[in-house]
Amino acid sequence: MLRVFFVGDVYGKPGRRVLAEQLPKLRSNFDFIIVNGENAAGGFGLNRESFELITGAGADAVTLGNHAWHHKEVYGLLDDPRLIRPLNMPSGTPGRGWSTFEVGSERVTVVNLLGRVFMEAVHNPFLVMDRLLGQPDLGSVFVDFHAEATSEKAALAWHLDGRVAAVIGTHTHVPTADSRILPRGTAFQTDAGFTGPAHSIIGADPEGPIQKFLTERPHRFGVKEGPAELNGVMLELENGKALTIERYHYEE
Repeated sequence: MLRVFFVGDVYGKPGRRVLAEQLPKLRSNFDFIIVNGENAAGGFGLNRESFELITGAGADAVTLGNHAWHHKEVYGLLDDPRLIRPLNMPSGTPGRGWSTFEVGSERVTVVNLLGRVFMEAVHNPFLVMDRLLGQPDLGSVFVDFHAEATSEKAALAWHLDGRVAAVIGTHTHVPTADSRILPRGTAFQTDAGFTGPAHSIIGADPEGPIQKFLTERPHRFGVKEGPAELNGVMLELENGKALTIERYHYEE
C-alpha cells in the first residue's frame, strides 16, 4: 500500500512559506508526496528557487498547469524527472507530461493534464490519457487534472474509473467537498484547493479582483500577504486502485 499526499497549487511567497513550514512535519506520514507548483513564483509559474524549495521541503514530484511557461527558468528544470508539465501540450514541447517513480516495491506514475473548457486550446485530455494507459508497468497512476470546469473534471474521472488510481483537480484554488472513490476504484476530488494566502480571492489581494468587477477594466492582481493555508488530499493506493481518500486543511 502507498500512502500519497497531494498538495494543491502553491501560490506565491505565503504559499511557499506555509509549505516549507508544514511539509517536513508531514513527510514521515507518507510514502510519496506530489505538489502542484503552478503558481509558486509570485502567483504565476515556477522558477528554480521555488522548485528547489518545494523539493527541499519533501516533495517527490512537482506538477504544473496553464502557467507552466511564465518563467524562462523553467526550461532549465524540465530535464528533472520530478518536474511534470501538462501531457496534452503540442508535440515537441520541452519536458515530460508523466513520470514513473519506484517507491519501495511499488510504482506510482504521476500525470499532469490541462483541461480545455474555458482554457487555452490543447490536445484532448481524454484521448491523450487513453493512449498513455497503453504503456506497460505504470503502477498506480495519479492524475493532476488542471482544469476550470467541474463537469470536465468529473467526466475525466468517470472515463478513467478503474484504469487509474486517482484523478484530483487543481486550478480553481477552492477545495471541494466531494472526495470519493468511484465504483471501479478511482479516487476523485474536483479540486484540491490551494496553498497560499488565506484571506484572499484565490490568492490575490481582494482589491484587484473587486476593482475589475466594479470597473470592467483590467487591474493588477497582487499576492495577498498575511496568514496562509495549506490544502491537499491524502490517499491510500494499492494495486492501481484507491483504498481511501481524505481532504487535508491547515491554516496559520
